[in-house]
Amino acid sequence: MVMQALTGIFHTIGLFADTAPKNETEKQLKSLMDNYHMPDGMGFSPTVCSLFFALSACFSLLCFMGAMLNFYLMRKKVSPVLIKGIYGLQAIIFGVCFTLMLFYTFLPPVVCTGLIFTGCLGVYFSAPRDFNLK
Repeated sequence: MVMQALTGIFHTIGLFADTAPKNETEKQLKSLMDNYHMPDGMGFSPTVCSLFFALSACFSLLCFMGAMLNFYLMRKKVSPVLIKGIYGLQAIIFGVCFTLMLFYTFLPPVVCTGLIFTGCLGVYFSAPRDFNLK
């Protein structure tokens, strides 16, 4: 839960950090990403930067949703079976997310997502099996 919240915070801060181009090629690339509108039909013509921003914001929201859900469930003291199920689902989601991050991003999000995935797996496998449903 803590790693989910921290990753959401780190990633949100990164959304607003602007990096200056270091050479002429990077300057041209940044200009194209900021200004070239791809005509995708139906009045939709995003820039690469706007698509990247939306995708990055969704990752932050995913982390915040996971952290808030886990905090809420812990605060309500729900049954271990429910906690185990929720963390199992989160392990699947963040496991897929970790795999994608591993192949398509860079080190900080890979490490953060890997820690979230490992934490979810740890809770899932250490939660007691309380199958006495009545």
